[in-house]
Amino acid sequence: MTILIRPAVRGDARAIGEVRVQGWRETYSHFLSAGLLDSLEPNEERWRDVIELGLGTFVVAEVEGEVRGFAASGPPAEDDAPRALELAMIYQLASMHGSGSGQALLDAVVGDSPAYLWTAELNPRAHAFYRRNGFIADGARKVAEQWEDLAEIRMVR
Repeated sequence: MTILIRPAVRGDARAIGEVRVQGWRETYSHFLSAGLLDSLEPNEERWRDVIELGLGTFVVAEVEGEVRGFAASGPPAEDDAPRALELAMIYQLASMHGSGSGQALLDAVVGDSPAYLWTAELNPRAHAFYRRNGFIADGARKVAEQWEDLAEIRMVR
């Protein structure tokens, strides 16, 4: 399988939304309700807006012309951020796990720069991936009420 990592473009918005929805359903089904996961929509317009804003680096992982993952980084979303670069998101389809695409996505948007990220507290697969890449939990934790009180931890390198 050949994985192409390239900048996200406006025409990717629908596919990005679909990957996010499917990725959440595949990854978060053990700690978010089926009702919440079933309510997710690809929201093409939102993703088109994010791409067009161009506030950081936004890339997709493409296999055989199909977007199967994406990642974005940029300036911190919070005023008291521990680093000047935030990994804002990285999602991929479960079928891509173990393919190296997650690493390629992370490398494309963060490289070896000091950075931080928030990840679901109940996602040990993600924690292991980030630890392999030099990130450690710094003790910060927040709860996203809009996502059924999903707890997130901050990881920094």
